[in-house]
Amino acid sequence: MTVLAVVLGVALLAFAADQFVLGAARVALIRDLSPMVVGIVIIGFGTSCPELLVSALAAADDRPAIAIGNIVGSNIANLSLLLGIGAFIIPLVVASSTVRREAPITLAATVAFALAVQGGGITVLEGALLLIALGLAIWKVTSGSAPDVLGSETEELASASTHRFGTEVARTVAGLAGTVVGAQLLLWGAVDIAERAGLAQGFVGATLVAVGTSLPELVTVIQSARRREPDLIVGNLLGSNLFNALGVGGVVGLVGGMGIDEPALTGFAVIAASAVALIVLVTMIARRTVGRVEGVVLVVLYATLVPFLS
Repeated sequence: MTVLAVVLGVALLAFAADQFVLGAARVALIRDLSPMVVGIVIIGFGTSCPELLVSALAAADDRPAIAIGNIVGSNIANLSLLLGIGAFIIPLVVASSTVRREAPITLAATVAFALAVQGGGITVLEGALLLIALGLAIWKVTSGSAPDVLGSETEELASASTHRFGTEVARTVAGLAGTVVGAQLLLWGAVDIAERAGLAQGFVGATLVAVGTSLPELVTVIQSARRREPDLIVGNLLGSNLFNALGVGGVVGLVGGMGIDEPALTGFAVIAASAVALIVLVTMIARRTVGRVEGVVLVVLYATLVPFLS
């Protein structure tokens, strides 16, 4: 039953969260919201809905290590494993000034989250500050007024002009409901596995749970790669990490993110997440391209880091 719960939870998260993001993006575009804002806020942040739900449920259930581990593990997986997979499919040449502006902000958010979890977790005050920082980050990233390639790639992915408003609203609501159920199944299964196997909850959160909640990002990466939309791939992953660190981290702090006694999680794991974000930022500044060789290196980097998260 535990394995079945995890499998069903992961499958439901992958499908339902993708439908939620797609429906929400189409609704926003039909209502004439800026495509660039849709690409950053709805697609980039929307793919983090599973992380938000799982971490919030875990924190409310007094399991802050799983909540924090999910955030850290997802951020590591996004900019190593998933970015590497995207780069292996197509070379990621970043032309969007918005995405380049987003990269240093994402690094700063990751470092801010790393500092917040020191001392055994995120306090209510730190959670509130992270959420305020998220609002400022959204304003900064979306403040550009010039046309951007990210906007056109977002419109192509969503194809809103060929869909009905009512249908997409229903898709969005159903996708959100399915994501909630999938998050609960994955959390229940992950907790049971941790207890039966004697594994640290933070490690399970940073690996099994994090990979499961990152599947919507993977779906978007593959869809965007097939359409040859590299800016949307990188923007989606950066936006997801930004929201994970500030938005999900802030919610966990408000719900109850204290009581973590796992040095590997609050030490090595958050440093690794910051280091991976720094590597991606330096790569984008130096070359603006993540090629297939770099993609393979990133995937290997992820596989190398995982054993040290326990």
